[in-house]
Amino acid sequence: MITLTNTLKAWKSESFGPEFTQQFKLEIAAIDHHSLPLQQGLSLSSYVSDDKVSAIINNTDETDTHIIIKSGIFYSGIIAGCSCSDDPTPLDTQNEYCEMFFTIDKLTAQTSVSLITE
Repeated sequence: MITLTNTLKAWKSESFGPEFTQQFKLEIAAIDHHSLPLQQGLSLSSYVSDDKVSAIINNTDETDTHIIIKSGIFYSGIIAGCSCSDDPTPLDTQNEYCEMFFTIDKLTAQTSVSLITE
């Protein structure tokens, strides 16, 4: 589970303002790729690359205990060859996009992440 402490602080200080959006984007960009379900969100490639991840906020909602963010995630995937010694296919990256829900606990900032599949 990840923790979005700065995003939660920004929400408490101004609700859905520019500081909140900026903090969310910064914290998502800093998260280890393996903490997000990026591999399951691939649609054009085979493996998630180590390139940067960026986020946009599509929607927010709030309950008594949680902040729920619907976010678009931009990242890169790799189209890999067969890895044979004589394979001339170079590694190629492909832009990928998926949407996720980030559910932030208002007390602890612990955040669960789920891929949106439609």
